[in-house]
Amino acid sequence: MNTIKYPKRKDWETLSKRPEFERNQFTKTVSEILGEVKKKGDKALLDFTKQFDKVEFTSLEVSKNEISKANSLVSEDLKNAIALAKSNIEKFHSSQNTVEPIVETTKGVKCWRKSVAIEKVGLYIPGGTAPLFSTILMLAIPAKIAGCKEIILCTPPDTNGNVNPVILYTASLVGVTKIFKVGGAQAIGAMTYGTETIPQVYKVFGPGNQFVAKAKELIQQEGIAIDLPAGPSEVLIIADATCNPSFVAADLLSQAEHGADSQVILLSNDERVIAEVTKELEIQLAALPRKELATKALENSQSILLKNLEDCIDFSNQYAPEHLIIASNNADNFIDKIVNVGSVFLGNYSCESAGDYASGTNHTLPTNGFAKNYSGVSLDSFVKKITFQKLNKEGITAIGPAIELMAEAEQLFAHKNAVTLRLKEINNV
Repeated sequence: MNTIKYPKRKDWETLSKRPEFERNQFTKTVSEILGEVKKKGDKALLDFTKQFDKVEFTSLEVSKNEISKANSLVSEDLKNAIALAKSNIEKFHSSQNTVEPIVETTKGVKCWRKSVAIEKVGLYIPGGTAPLFSTILMLAIPAKIAGCKEIILCTPPDTNGNVNPVILYTASLVGVTKIFKVGGAQAIGAMTYGTETIPQVYKVFGPGNQFVAKAKELIQQEGIAIDLPAGPSEVLIIADATCNPSFVAADLLSQAEHGADSQVILLSNDERVIAEVTKELEIQLAALPRKELATKALENSQSILLKNLEDCIDFSNQYAPEHLIIASNNADNFIDKIVNVGSVFLGNYSCESAGDYASGTNHTLPTNGFAKNYSGVSLDSFVKKITFQKLNKEGITAIGPAIELMAEAEQLFAHKNAVTLRLKEINNV
């Protein structure tokens, strides 16, 4: 990690820029993949699976027998860990399931809002070296609580045509409707358009590589909603003299190991802290199985020395990180000053891994600065908010004249007439 000392505020914007990786090159390739899936359906999916995943099979859907077999391959210890995480995620997301009150805006005019589940949602779960079964918990649990009728899951098979057992176990546990062995941009296309086997959905969720991210970006033009704009994982840590440098280093590496395009940022008002964390990084990195990926990520990352913790908070708000850790005994003092972030971890024992797995909050969060205008996935991500209004005679009489005047001023006379006719009927004119 590069170390920068006391940068001027005018340079903060430049320092907040993420590493740039060429993504335009993917647009043509991904567009072609989506087009093939739209035109050829299952045949395109099978062809792409053979091409990219090096496996051939005739059935895309995971069978009940495969799910049952997977159940026996997952250890009881891991099942218990998943059960703990599931319970906490359910508790946190269930608390978001509130009924809004009916509001009488004017006497005789009642307005309210109702949450209605998105009927069909699609979840994309990466496989490979990091089978993200935890993301199934984060997405399927709020989908079930919201009341989504269909929860479709796509995940790539291995070279033997199998899906990681823990992915199948977790999906079955949380009520995923159907599971399909298909990955990459072609899976996003399948859920967007529907094929002979895979149902079309109304909203697509989940992380993925750059091809998946580009596919999600493109399908929005087809009228399919997505959870969030996708980008590489990131964490920003604010650490003062009360931090534990080994904890800080571990948290930085927990994000760096995601991939070479991940970015981690350390901010401190204490030069000694930066030095100690840097030393710990070297020690812990040497023993990390994903050392090569983490090393590349650290090359795109930096430690920044600032004058005080207030400046650190200001910098963080400008950077708008996916994850913010305040490694300090006094972390609570800064809660009200935090405005741009996906999820916050307060104090020396609140590691980012807790949010990734089992604290209960959702780990599907805005990256690449989108925390300035996006929230992470929540129960609201799986519902639509429908407004209702009910007017009686007293209500339309009270606001009708104002509506008439406003409609006439906009020269929308049919709008005005819809009110005028009712007022005349009420007044027996």
